[in-house]
Formats: sequence, structure tokens, C-alpha cells
Amino acid sequence: MKQDAKTVTMNILNGLSVGIIVALVPGAILNAIVKLLLPSFPQLAVVTYMTTAAMTLLPALSAVCVGMIAKFTPIQTSSLALAAIIGAGNYHLTKTGLTVAGTGDVINLAITLAIGYLVILLLGNALKAYTILLIPSLVLLIAGGVGMLTLGPVSGITKYIGVLVHDITALQPIVMGVLMGIIFAVLIVTPISTVGIATAISLSGIGAGSANLGIVGASFALAVYGWKANPLGTSLAHFLGSPKMQMANILSKPKLFLPMAINAGILGGIGAALNIQGTPASAGFGFSGLVGPLAALDAMKAVTVGNILELTLLFFVLPIGLAYISYLLFTKTLRYQVPEDYALHYD
Repeated sequence: MKQDAKTVTMNILNGLSVGIIVALVPGAILNAIVKLLLPSFPQLAVVTYMTTAAMTLLPALSAVCVGMIAKFTPIQTSSLALAAIIGAGNYHLTKTGLTVAGTGDVINLAITLAIGYLVILLLGNALKAYTILLIPSLVLLIAGGVGMLTLGPVSGITKYIGVLVHDITALQPIVMGVLMGIIFAVLIVTPISTVGIATAISLSGIGAGSANLGIVGASFALAVYGWKANPLGTSLAHFLGSPKMQMANILSKPKLFLPMAINAGILGGIGAALNIQGTPASAGFGFSGLVGPLAALDAMKAVTVGNILELTLLFFVLPIGLAYISYLLFTKTLRYQVPEDYALHYD
């Protein structure tokens, strides 16, 4: 089994992207609806439990997707999933047993998957009849072990980025809004967790609102840029789910950061000018699950027709308009990009 470095890298990034979408989309689509219906239908609380449980399986799902894309055998793919669970760090050993919370550190998950991937490539089919006995243990111990060792230092990267982001909140509000929108738009299409950053620095108020709008701007822009190359459902998933699905495409062609970052900066600045706010828990979500818009509405302290219209304009109408103008400029006029740059294939 011979694969070059580019193939391995793209397989890992694509697998991560698909795993993230599969794990997060149920919560993104259902949780906001359930939250609104819970007072009348408390039985729906089980749906939130189900979507939360699905999120914690992100490491294993991503590993399975990587294995499928790489054409690994079921034994190799399952072994990679075992290592991923350990490397992601969302399982913790306590005095009472194992506990699981969150999705884990996606950067460290990527490192763990890369180590496991290389172990599988190196061993190939050399173990023959002993494959089922040795591959699960070797991949778990080697890749999972390395993942445990790197988890602390890698998590420190997220904290360091958080410190830099926190410093930006001290700037003039509109400048801060523009920069916050751009930063979170860039982060949302990398393995770095925007929710983790926002929570770590307790990002709230205008900073959180601008971060939300930056992600919204990126989400709608990416959906529009690739709408001719992707099915309708895939395009909708960019903002209903997560724009992280474009991670492999954008990281392999860094110039694609520019168009969406401009949209994100514009929206973030407008949000700051209009005093749109958010919370640490909402700042990294954007439009997904209506978390961003609902947090902004809650901060307004009143549910009025004017407030709803303002948020509809900011979180839906304006992002679509900016995305289309940006599409005309960068795709049609400047030929800076083509829809195929954003094509996603899940077959």
C-alpha cells in the first residue's frame, strides 16, 4: 500500500471534515428546535441527549471516514478509531471510571490519525494471519500513546491563540469586530475549535457577536462559491452544519481564505457597529443550530418585530448578498477561483 504525502494529508483532512459534519449536524439542526419546544414537550429532552452523545463520537467517526477514504480494511479502520478516541482527549479516567465530554481536541486528533495512518501503511499486510491480533494493539498503543503525549502541548496551542484573540477585544469596537470576524472565519475552516477558543477566553458581548457573524459570513460565502459544484444538500450543510467541511479544500489552496475572510470582516464590523452581542457558548457556532442568532436576540432583552428583522437581515439576508457579490467578483470577474475549488465528494 503506497501513498504519497499529499494523498495521506488530503485523506486525513477529508476524513476529519466528514466526521465533524456527521457528528455535529444532528445537533446543529435539531437542538435549536428542541430548545423552543421543550417547555411544551419535555419528552424531547431525549433528542438533546442523543445529539450530545453523537458529538462525543466525533473522533471515532472521523477515523472511520479516514479509513474508508484511504481504502483501509475493516480491521485497520477500526484500529484507527480506537487510537483516535485516545488521542482526542475527550475520554477521562476518574476514580469512578471513564467519563466522556465534548468532541476532544481536533488538532491532536489529526496528529493521532496521521500516526495511526503511517503505522498501518508501514505494516500493510505484512502480519498476514496475525493482523487481527496485532494491528488493533499496535495502532492503539503507538498512535494512541503518541496522542496522549502530544495532547497537553497541542492543547497549549489553542490557549495561546486564545490569548491573542483576547488581546484584540481591547481594540476600538468596529476594528475589533472586523478582526474578530476574520479570525473566527479563518479558524472555522481549520482543525482548531472556534468554540474551544471562545470558551477558553470567555468571549462575550460585541466580540462574541462579531465572531458569530464572521463565521456566518464564511459559511454562506463557501456555500455560494461552490453551489455549482455541489448538490443542494451539501451547500446547505455549510451553514446549517459547519463550514469545516471545506477544510481540506481550503488548506490545500490557501488563497481561498481571502474571499471568505473579506466577507467575514465586513459582517463582523457591521455587527460591532450595530452592537450585536453573544456569549462564550455561542461565539464559535455562527448560524449553525441558530445558536448565534438566538444568543444575539437574547442579548437584546426583548423579542420584537424590529429585533427579529434586524437579526434576519444580519444573519441571513446580508450574508447571502455579500456572498453573491463576492462570487461575482472573485469567480466571474477576477477568475481568482472556480466552483470546482469547493467541490466536495462523499462517494
